[in-house]
Amino acid sequence: VTNGGKTTLAKKLKERLPNCDIISQDDFFKPESEVETDERGFKLYDVLDALYMEEMVKRVRSWMKSPAVSGVVMEEPQNTCDNVKNTDVYILIVEGFLLYNYEPLNELWNRRYFLTLPYEECKRRRSTRVYQPADTPGYFDGHVWPMYLKYKSELEENASNIVYLDGTKSQEELLSCVYSDIIQELKKLRE
Repeated sequence: VTNGGKTTLAKKLKERLPNCDIISQDDFFKPESEVETDERGFKLYDVLDALYMEEMVKRVRSWMKSPAVSGVVMEEPQNTCDNVKNTDVYILIVEGFLLYNYEPLNELWNRRYFLTLPYEECKRRRSTRVYQPADTPGYFDGHVWPMYLKYKSELEENASNIVYLDGTKSQEELLSCVYSDIIQELKKLRE
């Protein structure tokens, strides 16, 4: 969901996890001139066609081939628990709003988390952000929220192994939940 805390959560996880890097879907938006406009004049940014998804898959696969040379920060994070210090496991966090609706990425995930927000909170948060280009009047209700509902519905019908997280919880609660899950996965890998 837009403004659900995806980027903030990813950055906080990176601060705590060893050998961790982030790829953000927002880095793959096409320029405004290449994004379609609907009959109401809304730029259709909340669809897969607004993104260079093939390039994103290439970047993820490239990272997977050589994580140690991908620019990952190798210093030990301050808050890492003892169970994962000095690990030779590399962690890639891929964050974005349409990750699980793009089939070529679905075969790559070890873990999947989906942040949700109720309509009013999502709209409130979105109204506090400044976008380039700026949201036009009615854009949230006419495009952003309907696309979120559409893609969320598709996930619920077609995808499995997704952990749904309540984005209204504090960042610390979300961080604790996801961090604990990742630590458990790392322990399994070390055994």
